[in-house]
Amino acid sequence: MSNGPNPEAVGLVAAEHLGPILYALEVCATAMEQAGRQEDVEYYRALARRLAAAGGSPRPEANS
Repeated sequence: MSNGPNPEAVGLVAAEHLGPILYALEVCATAMEQAGRQEDVEYYRALARRLAAAGGSPRPEANS
């Protein structure tokens, strides 16, 4: 039985595919913008900013 997503595994997958994920989020934000859904635009762009910032952080093993 699973207790939810494995944060380490999710992080690894997100890190490996960060570029396409950020692109997809911007495509979503742009579509929401064209539809006049400003709250959704803000959500998708804020999420992309958080992922981009996290992706720019060094991994703990990189500091060794």
